[in-house]
Amino acid sequence: MLDADTLAHEAAALLADALRRWRGREHHRRQLERVIKRAKRVLAVAEHSEDATVSPHTVAVARLTLVRAYAARARDACYGAGQLSRGSQRAPTVEACDDGWQRVASIVDDAERFAREAARVARRLDTRAAAKAGEAGRIAAAEARRIIDERNHAYTFHADPGFSFGEGWYLAAASVLAGVAIQIEPEQPQSAQAERFLRDAGLGARLGPYRPRPRSNKHLTEIVARAFRRDPLAAQRSLRAAFLGDEPTSAAIAELADAALAGTPEQGGRVMLWVRYAVHHPTRNTDHGELCEIARRARATGLQPVLFGDTPRGELPPGTVDLTLCWRRPLFQGIDMRRAQLALFEHMRREQRLVGQIGVTTAGMDGPALLGLETLYLTDEPNVRMRQWVGAVPGYVEIVRDGGYLERIDETLRRWATAARGPRPEA
Repeated sequence: MLDADTLAHEAAALLADALRRWRGREHHRRQLERVIKRAKRVLAVAEHSEDATVSPHTVAVARLTLVRAYAARARDACYGAGQLSRGSQRAPTVEACDDGWQRVASIVDDAERFAREAARVARRLDTRAAAKAGEAGRIAAAEARRIIDERNHAYTFHADPGFSFGEGWYLAAASVLAGVAIQIEPEQPQSAQAERFLRDAGLGARLGPYRPRPRSNKHLTEIVARAFRRDPLAAQRSLRAAFLGDEPTSAAIAELADAALAGTPEQGGRVMLWVRYAVHHPTRNTDHGELCEIARRARATGLQPVLFGDTPRGELPPGTVDLTLCWRRPLFQGIDMRRAQLALFEHMRREQRLVGQIGVTTAGMDGPALLGLETLYLTDEPNVRMRQWVGAVPGYVEIVRDGGYLERIDETLRRWATAARGPRPEA
């Protein structure tokens, strides 16, 4: 069995090695634990020894080693909490994010425990070196606690026109339905429009200053889906009140829609066909042949196809109304751009028998979908994120391109055509 003097000096040597030579995080922690055990054994022997066999110098060496080891463990815990917090904040689900932060809180508790132990032993030793090491532990614990205190609970409303416009629908809806906090991306071309939309939706109290490391916006569709599963009609009413307000549709928006559809049959109803061409996820872009085929099938049921979104890469499908790129007009680029776009769809739904919309997975469709416009989105394979709305948001349907998918679209088109011949929808 090693004597106290040997243990104390071995612990000091192990600590010096651990602090000088890096062999990975886990090895570092194991090494520090070995140091702590040896130093504590020395102090236990000194405390319980009836004869003064452990010299004051050996006790001092053990205590200083212990203070430094505890401080090193506090620093290590602070580092670990920081790393885990960054990963947790980017987690794809609410549960994974919150579970990760619970682990962060546990690590922060460890940092504070190590710092307290360092301070306790430093007071017993009462030397400048011990005080310095104890202070290092305190600083590390304080930094770790600051990770918790400064956690950013907000989600970012992106205001860069190059970012997905539809993400704004998700965030605003999640705030209306679940009260999530929002920060607006500052100094972007659409920052003012984003703030106007959110304040008009009654979300001014949910807005906070822009800070780094927000929550992941991947959570938002899940949050919205939960609210719809609890009470779909109440959720839809809340969003309609927030996003549309109680003002009548502006004359300019009504005139644009009425002029575009002038000369088309009124009794058959309209279906919106979305066109997407983007650099991000180009495999999701519109297939022109598919667009033409869906337009043909819509007309065969008596529905009038209306194109919206980006300009088709090819000739317009026969018999379609072209509203592509209308969202670039000044009418839809002003301070109230988001509400104006929704008002266009609402006017068409109420006054022109717009009964549904079809498109590839494009988030632009999702604002009208949340307000009650039936939606078919086309995808090559199930969309993990958006299928959370299927069965939750009324009328929101995923169409996977497999054998018979066009026939499934036909069934919906026929149902929509029948609905279009019924009474006009209420406000």
